[in-house]
Amino acid sequence: MASFRPHDLPNLPPRAAESHKFDYGRVVVVGGSAGMAGAAALSAMAALRSGAGLVELLVPEAVATVAAGFDPCVMTLGLPSADGAFTAAAAGEILTRAARADVVACGPGLGRGEAAGQIARTLWRECPKPCVFDADAIFALSREPAASLASHAGPRILTPHEGETRRLLHRDDRPPRGDLERLAREFAMTTGSIVVLKGPRTLIASGDAIAHNTTGNPGMATAGAGDVLTGIVAAVVAQKLAAFDAARLAVWVHGRAGDLAADRIGQVSLVATDILHSLSAAFREIASG
Repeated sequence: MASFRPHDLPNLPPRAAESHKFDYGRVVVVGGSAGMAGAAALSAMAALRSGAGLVELLVPEAVATVAAGFDPCVMTLGLPSADGAFTAAAAGEILTRAARADVVACGPGLGRGEAAGQIARTLWRECPKPCVFDADAIFALSREPAASLASHAGPRILTPHEGETRRLLHRDDRPPRGDLERLAREFAMTTGSIVVLKGPRTLIASGDAIAHNTTGNPGMATAGAGDVLTGIVAAVVAQKLAAFDAARLAVWVHGRAGDLAADRIGQVSLVATDILHSLSAAFREIASG
């Protein structure tokens, strides 16, 4: 198979013969709510398929059984909930388990209630580990002025689509893509974070570097595709790549998996689990390139 890997794309370090699961990172995924357990589960499964040694999924107790049923390889823990979403009583255990992780991913299916939003904002401010924020966690962070988000305890990666980016920027208009990319980079500089602005030629921006992705196709405009990306980013960071390099590699792999899936079944029928199931082939290309 011909390699589509750009010559300067970062790569995962080789796996040592004498190694164990904790050498490849413990990822904690925080998310899920009634009707949205699958979003968090997709992130957790993608993290496993992207090389994380151990993945722990923290979900509201009300959806724990559903979430645990997607993949027996994911460790699932139900925490205090009401009306299908986390309550404030879940926050302490989430912070405790996040502190033991190598990387935390927060947001897929989290919900937009006050307790869920407070959990996301607390993780942003207080968790010392690298954290990936997506979906409802981005909604929670958008309630804060950008300048206040400059205060955080560790590396931060956000993976918004265009609408979520406008929300983070507190923009009601729809600036052209080029302007939105410039504003996203300014946001990354202001907050000391990395912004992955999803879309055609996804932008990866930090305060001092930018890159555009070359993989992906319109069939990936489907529910759950972003949740898969969140898990890939978290797993690659957990394997000791620097945050910007990890984001760049993860976005490439995500798009390439989507391209391989589209080659197999077409863009119209492509769903998020097709991307998930094509990750192994995308990573094989990386390893052989």
